Amino acid sequence: MKFMKIGTRPDTFYTEEAVRTLISDIPSDLSIQINNISYLLHKFALLPRCGLLQRLCSGSDESEDTKIELHDIPGGEDAFELCAKFCYGITINLSAHNFVPAFCAAKFLRMTESVEKGNFILKLEAFFNSCILEGWKDSIVALQTTVKLPEWSENLGIIRKCIDSIVEKILTPPAKVTWSYTYTRPGYNKKQHSVPKDWWTEDISDLDIDMFRCIITGIRSINILPPQLVGEALHVYARRWLPDTTKIRPPESSVSQAEESDEKSRRILETIVSMIPQDKGSVSVGFLMRLVSTANYLGASPVTKTELLRKCSLQLEEATVEDLLFPSQSSLNQHFYDIDLVLAVVESYFVICRRQPPAAVESSQFLRSLRKVGKLIDSYLLVVARDVNMPLLKVVSLAETIPDIARENHDEIYKAINTYLKEHPDLNKAEKKRLCRILDCQKLSPEVRSHAVKNERLPLRTVVQLLYFEQERGSTPANDSKLSLHDLIPRGKTMPTPRNDQGKLKLGPEYDKSGKGEGTRSTAVSEIGEKDHHQRMKRSDGKSPLESERKPGKGEIEEVAEAGKEGVSASARKLTQKGSSRSEHGRDRGRDR
Repeated sequence: MKFMKIGTRPDTFYTEEAVRTLISDIPSDLSIQINNISYLLHKFALLPRCGLLQRLCSGSDESEDTKIELHDIPGGEDAFELCAKFCYGITINLSAHNFVPAFCAAKFLRMTESVEKGNFILKLEAFFNSCILEGWKDSIVALQTTVKLPEWSENLGIIRKCIDSIVEKILTPPAKVTWSYTYTRPGYNKKQHSVPKDWWTEDISDLDIDMFRCIITGIRSINILPPQLVGEALHVYARRWLPDTTKIRPPESSVSQAEESDEKSRRILETIVSMIPQDKGSVSVGFLMRLVSTANYLGASPVTKTELLRKCSLQLEEATVEDLLFPSQSSLNQHFYDIDLVLAVVESYFVICRRQPPAAVESSQFLRSLRKVGKLIDSYLLVVARDVNMPLLKVVSLAETIPDIARENHDEIYKAINTYLKEHPDLNKAEKKRLCRILDCQKLSPEVRSHAVKNERLPLRTVVQLLYFEQERGSTPANDSKLSLHDLIPRGKTMPTPRNDQGKLKLGPEYDKSGKGEGTRSTAVSEIGEKDHHQRMKRSDGKSPLESERKPGKGEIEEVAEAGKEGVSASARKLTQKGSSRSEHGRDRGRDR
């Protein structure tokens, strides 16, 4: 930081009650009132250098005391006192901190060269051009002080000159940066490392949001720096000024102060969002997710939230689970994680996916993107499933948002379901069924399916599904059809499962071949399903896990067995082997009847 010393006389100003004066053998003949402070000074010192005071005192007798009010002087009494001390020749120290109010006050008092040679304005302009504008931090400090005098600073060209100086230095190649700057990234050492490309981001984060916006606008208008550097500057500024929603903070101020602070933060947030470059990857998805969380916390405008959700969804495949973990902000919610935030982003993502042209949907890159998002959300569900207060419907809603095509396998979602069942042992039968309905047993790996078959937490319906599909594995040909927009519809929104006239699930053509009579098919399936299930579930003590949990009735087993491909059947392989004999038996019984 550079300074300029003007004057040689010692400072003899002192205060007595609300009066400021200086030690002198000559009585004062000029009284100047500024706000609540009264200055007792001398005409011989001030009038020769101040054109305004000359005009105001022109109608009075030189021998009479004159009283003047200057309540509207820019910078107030502090700026006026600097000008007064200059007139007396008292030593003053000028820097970027007090230059702006001193310069504006000197302009107000008309301390120009036409009044007297070597006047205050000339010296201030020389200091501004040769010291402040040439320095990096000096320009930033001077620009920041213009916030208190925006109109004067704008009219006098201070703001424009400071911004031009700052932008020019930012555009300087890092190898040519010779001035001091602030850079506190972990692991960085100025003596051991070269100048980083984002060396300027921390210093300009000290600026008011309006001045910061002017700097960013100036940088982008020249179009030299990559958008990633602009995004980094926005990230640093947001981290400096916006509340951190990942930390639960007790209230530290009154309601009115909190509302004022939130209003200021909302304005900062909306300004930052408006400055995010349109280039994909200019900011990280983690930063965008934090902005969404902050927007919800501050109650930002719907336009701002919608724009943030759109930007997040465009980069969702790049996110990690840590990027999605934010605490719930509602006082009504007992659960810790803000799952509604993630649900909103995922829904926005699939809305954009469904708007893609068919050619883009059928591409392998599009499918890879879907699979990345599906895996990400399943991994996220595994984390939030450990929250003992997480409502079941929120977990199910998020899980069902992912269409089947976005899950290459169901291993991760099974782990999430198993974790949720473990952390929520009080779930009733209907809730367990609702949760496990997400699971597609055909998409489980052999290792996970083997674990699931022995899992006592799963409902009987799901276990029977697992047994059936473990037998059927390998008999169903793979589906090599191209991806279509219909595949992007979540399972919860697909067409209803076919049912017969009695409202029962159709088991499929392979079951129609095993016997013509409904009673024969039901008996065959239930017998094989129950027998095969008990054989596979036997433990070392001779009892099956299902028996230790509960003993289902015959009617319940038959109902489960009749659920067909939805998960209620016995082994297709055994049905194929025994199908002919049972079909003949069924026809014989039909003749007897």
